[in-house]
Amino acid sequence: MKDFILNGHEFIELYKVLKVEGLASSGGEAKAVIAAGQVLVNGVIETQKRKKIIAGDSIEFKDEKIRIQPK
Repeated sequence: MKDFILNGHEFIELYKVLKVEGLASSGGEAKAVIAAGQVLVNGVIETQKRKKIIAGDSIEFKDEKIRIQPK
């Protein structure tokens, strides 16, 4: 499991986490896999590309799990 640090921000959009963490090669690819139902947020399939992800959330895609942490 990886930790993603929000660095003082309240939230980050879901597709941006996939892009920044290198799980998608572009924002477009990230949006496509989210829309296809391949991403879980807190254990539930999430299809909102711009879903606000906050500290305490977890994201799963492929074999990766990311835990969102505050700064």
